[in-house]
Amino acid sequence: MDQKRELSSIDLAALVTELNRYEGAKVDKAYLYDDDLLRLKLRDFDRGRVELMIEVGDIKRAHAADPDHVADAPGRPPNFAKMLRNRLSGADFAGVEQYEFDRILTFEFEREDQNTTLVAELFGQGNVAALDETGEVIGALSTVRLKSRTVAPGSQYEYPASRLNPLDVSRGAFDRHMRESDSDVVRTLATQLNLGGLYAEEVCTRAGVPKETPIEEATDDQLGALHDALARIDERLRSGDVDPRVYEEELSGDEADDRDPRVVDVTPFPLAEHEGLPSVGFDSFNAAVDEYFHRLGSEETDDGEAPADASASRPDFEEEIAKQERIIEQQKGAIEGFEEQAQAERERAELLYAHYDLVDEVISTVREARANEVPWDEIAETLDAGAERGIPAAEAVVDVNGGEGTVTVELEEEGDDGGTVTVELDASEGVEVNADRLYREAKRVEEKKAGAQEAIESTREELEAVKERKREWEEQQAADDGGDGDGGNGEDEEDDEEYETDWLARSSIPIRSPDDWFERFRWFHTSTGYLVIGGRNADQNEELVKKYMGKHDRFFHTQAHGGPVTLLKASGPSESADPVDFSEETLREAAQFAVSYSSDWKDGRGAGDAYMVEPDQVSKTPESGEYIEKGSFVIRGDRTYFEDVACRIAVGVQCEPVTRAIGGPPSAIVDRAAAHITFEPGMYAQNDAAMMAYRNLKKRFNDQSFVRKVASADQLQEFLPPGGSDIVD
Repeated sequence: MDQKRELSSIDLAALVTELNRYEGAKVDKAYLYDDDLLRLKLRDFDRGRVELMIEVGDIKRAHAADPDHVADAPGRPPNFAKMLRNRLSGADFAGVEQYEFDRILTFEFEREDQNTTLVAELFGQGNVAALDETGEVIGALSTVRLKSRTVAPGSQYEYPASRLNPLDVSRGAFDRHMRESDSDVVRTLATQLNLGGLYAEEVCTRAGVPKETPIEEATDDQLGALHDALARIDERLRSGDVDPRVYEEELSGDEADDRDPRVVDVTPFPLAEHEGLPSVGFDSFNAAVDEYFHRLGSEETDDGEAPADASASRPDFEEEIAKQERIIEQQKGAIEGFEEQAQAERERAELLYAHYDLVDEVISTVREARANEVPWDEIAETLDAGAERGIPAAEAVVDVNGGEGTVTVELEEEGDDGGTVTVELDASEGVEVNADRLYREAKRVEEKKAGAQEAIESTREELEAVKERKREWEEQQAADDGGDGDGGNGEDEEDDEEYETDWLARSSIPIRSPDDWFERFRWFHTSTGYLVIGGRNADQNEELVKKYMGKHDRFFHTQAHGGPVTLLKASGPSESADPVDFSEETLREAAQFAVSYSSDWKDGRGAGDAYMVEPDQVSKTPESGEYIEKGSFVIRGDRTYFEDVACRIAVGVQCEPVTRAIGGPPSAIVDRAAAHITFEPGMYAQNDAAMMAYRNLKKRFNDQSFVRKVASADQLQEFLPPGGSDIVD
């Protein structure tokens, strides 16, 4: 049986009711994993930490997750996550709705300065869009431009065309839609009534109607039974009457001996269609969905192919270290809580003695009344009447609980800035006994604190043990990499070199992040190794000429207006340089760089012209009576032209000697990148093209987490020209 990977419309209808229980929770932070999993960390005053997960990739889900099921925060947040943090931090979760019967959830967040709507599209390609108060799109994971609808920054968000809701359709409309079909009952329910295959079969089973019954042969009574079955499902969803199930499937063969059953489905109530499958029940559908997708992810990780050299695969020490550190933080929080609770209990005991006469009067009054068999209700009424007359002891009483035999009083703390504290008293005991009970409770809590301190020391020892294992593993790897092994021959060394450079197949690629001065500009290294840098704006154009242009460099610009200042460097910024005889290939690559990041690309032209001059031909001094805009320069003397230069840019992932995203003319990138993609001017917006490149590159690497860290969509976007782009086949 295929495993469920997307929540159905019926699933979402059941989830909405439960998710709305978190209304009022405050948003702390937003995270984006890969390019399709959004995590919102919230704080609920009743339930504590709440993790809202929205995934719109191959798996499509939306639910609150157990914090233990949440991965550690990713690295640098992409632009979409930054935007959400800016708009949602401190906002209140105001509720969620399902859009009609579609797999679309609309989350509302309110803040004093601005409100934000998140629309999660859990169908098709999947998407998450953030909207302002007017419904205008602020940002989206994917830009959508179709004839029927548009989802793009600056546009009004448009929902897809409405679909028939089979759960609230009238009997007449139901019969009409069914009779219009020329298929059988189950297929009509699945497609025309939008139920999907599983629930279409479930409705047939519950109604007692054979699934393959042709519509023309279906009787009115059978259609009535089908409609009644739908109505019962609708009533159950609306009332919140769920009995969630995670369904499992036993593995066969040798796998069954070593593996737990795999999960195959999660539903808000038991299904007759799954009657033969073992299942696990849950208190809430949200908890069931969370457990299902957590197990599904774990199973897929376990099912992944082992690396070619299993001994060389790196254990995930970081995850274990992060887990132990997370436990320590939780234990520290528990200790602080125990300290506060113990102190509060002692302060209550001391308040009883500080207000001894008043508390004694309250207890004596209640004990005397009970000795005379006065009912608790009458005692409460008498105290209320005494409070109205201004009797201090009666005014201090805030609750009388006859079932527990307790009286709760409100006592003023000492000091000018003191507030009030409520203390529950056992009415059958005196002041001293009640105070002693509070002292004993404080002592009991402090004993729990001592236990937590022992636990934290134990966790710290485990953390150090993991770190030690990490050090030993890294030392062993270093020894293996540096040793001669079995003293193999030259042919073996060639094989080793070939393996080491097969970056796509490696299970783990170590990250060696550079910190180069030129990375804030546009840049690339030519195929001959020279650095080319270009300005991203007028300020950077000015800076490049004034600060970084050396006397042996070459200055490039396009004939078209709106191009970057481009410098072919003869040396670094602090290095002495000698005259360089640049090759024609190097000069042509610099010219292609200048053309590709100019208005030629933005205007959709496939090629453009560029020119080159010496640094001493570049000046900020205009001719008399002329004005030069910021970022522009006067060029005097002869120019060397490069005509009909193709607009082409390649982006890729570099793995040695450093690991990072790179981009530039294809001839300079192809041999330097472990994997690359080439672009030309086209129709896809810059951010969409970057996302396409990221997804494509990530699939090529065995170590996909490496691509996410060094060449995310945001990082690749830095190398794409402004304007539309298409991938070159």
